[in-house]
Parts: sequence; structure tokens; C-alpha cells
Amino acid sequence: MFRLTQYMQELLTPTLPRRRSAAGSIKPVVIWNLTRTCNLKCRHCYTTSADVPFPGELSHAQALGVLADLSDFGIPALILSGGEPLSRPDFWALAERARALNFRHLSLSTNGTKLTGANADRVAALGFDYVGISLDGIGAMNDWFRGVDGAFADALAGVRACKARGVKVGLRFTITEDNAAMLPDMLALCDAEGVDKFYLSHLVYAGRGDKHRGDDTEHARTRAAMDLLIARAWKAVSQDQPLEIVTGNNDADAVYFLRWVEQNFGPEKARHVRSHLEAWGGNSSGLGVANIDPQGKVHPDTYWSDYTVGSVKNDLFSALWTGEDAMLATLRQRPRPLKGRCGDCAYQAVCGGNTRIRALQVTGDPWAEDPACYLTNAEIGTGDSARLTVTPFRGKSHDPAHRFI
Repeated sequence: MFRLTQYMQELLTPTLPRRRSAAGSIKPVVIWNLTRTCNLKCRHCYTTSADVPFPGELSHAQALGVLADLSDFGIPALILSGGEPLSRPDFWALAERARALNFRHLSLSTNGTKLTGANADRVAALGFDYVGISLDGIGAMNDWFRGVDGAFADALAGVRACKARGVKVGLRFTITEDNAAMLPDMLALCDAEGVDKFYLSHLVYAGRGDKHRGDDTEHARTRAAMDLLIARAWKAVSQDQPLEIVTGNNDADAVYFLRWVEQNFGPEKARHVRSHLEAWGGNSSGLGVANIDPQGKVHPDTYWSDYTVGSVKNDLFSALWTGEDAMLATLRQRPRPLKGRCGDCAYQAVCGGNTRIRALQVTGDPWAEDPACYLTNAEIGTGDSARLTVTPFRGKSHDPAHRFI
């Protein structure tokens, strides 16, 4: 996740960069997909969820054991996700236990359609630190994107119910060729509803997102979206028009922003911002973020369903995360063993090699270049400055039967 507003603030009130600890000592933010069951059927769903029960999901007792281990391990944040997490019958019991264990940051990731009335009351009473609600356009666009008529109205009602109860709310928007033109409307919606955070997610080629990778935004449109977000983030910090803006799943965003800083504020400010970005280190898969799927399998992030570190049905998450897994060890290397444009890029220390799952899905090699990097060769300092970045891959997925290491 690239915290655009946070790094924009460095232009006005500089601070000292805080570097990550040694890789082995980092405790990850854990995104826990509690269930695959969901009342929507989104085009980009990385878990391929549906409105049916799925066998093999963690029992209530197993889930309570996971919560205890995560608490003892001292993770910085726990995000309860799905599917639709409220579809799990014991969701409220698990959420109450998570709150009792006093996680430093407890978040809910939801489609928002169930967050009215008593459910909104319970969210507020539990004191979730943040509720992220997904909307992928206005009105009919969102309903088409999410596969159910009325989904926009129901999710917006969830936003309003949470805001009325003093809950911090963010909107998540996955940008594609279909809905990119609605980005200004989404930002206007945030302002009109008093939304606290806007999260732009780039498309990741996983689950139904891989099936619909042909919908990925063209690079020129991605750049235009970033220009709009940068302009809004500058208003947030310079004109007291608050809106926290973050982006996810394309760490080239940090490089694009850094080049904007250099062009608009000069090399000294750019060096300062770069020091913060390098302290952050870009892509956090396998390092600062982890995933537990509905069946208890542990992955380097939410999109790496084909690679499993182990299962919390058999081992503690804390033991798996601090064990000898080869993929985790390689993801934690700096620099990573990147190839192609990513291997030659002058900004590896800023973006960390971007999102590895796209490279894996397109080529079968997790260390190949990320096809969604929208910067030119000249911008990233690679050899052939005349060649533009590759365009988003629009063919079929590579056979997942590959060697990871």
C-alpha cells in the first residue's frame, strides 16, 4: 500500500524516515479471509467468492486459536475480510474476541451491503479502527461490476450508517478500463459523504481478476488517474480539504509520485521524499503483509493462492511466518532477484519490484518484470530509453504448474 497523502505531507512538514526492522523481526499486517461466501459476484474477486457455503473453512474453535496466536505474536494490525466476512455465521463472536485481545489495529473489509441497522450498531460498539467498503463506480456501473442490482445503494447506505455512528470509513475502488472515467465522481462522493479515506486499487491478476485481466487500465489512463489523485492529495495537505488517499497493488505509484515531486519541488525535496520511500521499501508481500485464507492456508499476500507456506490447521501462523520457507526468504531479500525491466530499474529500492503475482501469472516466473508498470524506460533509467513499458498482458494465464524458486 502506497500512502500518497502521508508522503505528500513530507513536502510541508518534513520528518525523519523510519526504516523497517530487519526482515526476520518484522511482524506483518495480517489480512484474514474468514470465508469465501459472499452475496455479490464481483468481476475482479481474487477469492472467486459466491453466495454458497464452501467446505473446509476453519471451524469456530480453529479460528479462535488463530486469533490467540496472532495476538501472542504481536502483529501490528488485523484485517477481517472475505468473501463477505459478515456472511460467516460466527463473525460477530470472532470480532468480539479479536477486540478483547486488543489488537493494535482492527479493521473490517466489506462490501458494505450488510452494514445497516443492528449490524452498523455492532460495528460501532466493537470499535473497529477502520471499515473499508468497496465501491467500483457510481450506481449502475458498480452494480454491473459487482454483479448484483442494488449493490451501490446498499453499500452507500452502509457508508452512511457507519459515518452516522462515528466509524472511520474508507472507499475502495478497483480501477479498470470500464470504470476509470468515474474516478472524479468517486472522489466527489468521498467529499460529499465525509468519507475519511479513498483507496485506489490497481487490478491484480488473481481469481476472477485474472480471468478479466483484459479489463486492466491502459498505461496512459493509469497515469491520468495518478495525476488526479496527486492533485487531490495536494489539496488535502495544503488547503485543508482532508481526504486520506492511498493506492494499492502497483508500487510504481511511489516512483511516479517521486518524479512529480522532483519536477515540482526540486531535487532537494525529492531526495528527502525518496529517503522516506526507500525506508518503506515498496512491495510488502511476504514481509510486511500476510494472508490467511478461509481454509487456513497461509500465503505471502492475498493474491498468491497458488503458493502456500503452510496451514494454521496444522501449525501456528507465528511458526510458519518465522520458519524456513524459501519463497518468504526470497521475497524478503533486498534487492529481490528481479529480471527484465524490474531488474534494471533505478528505483528498485523505492518500489521493491512491484506486484509479483502479475509477473507470475503472465510469464510463470515470479521474478519477471511486472507488466502493469506504467513508467517508461527513460523514467526508470533502463537501457533502451526509447522503448516504452510493456502494455498490460491480455492473453490467457500461464499454466500455474511452475517452479517458484
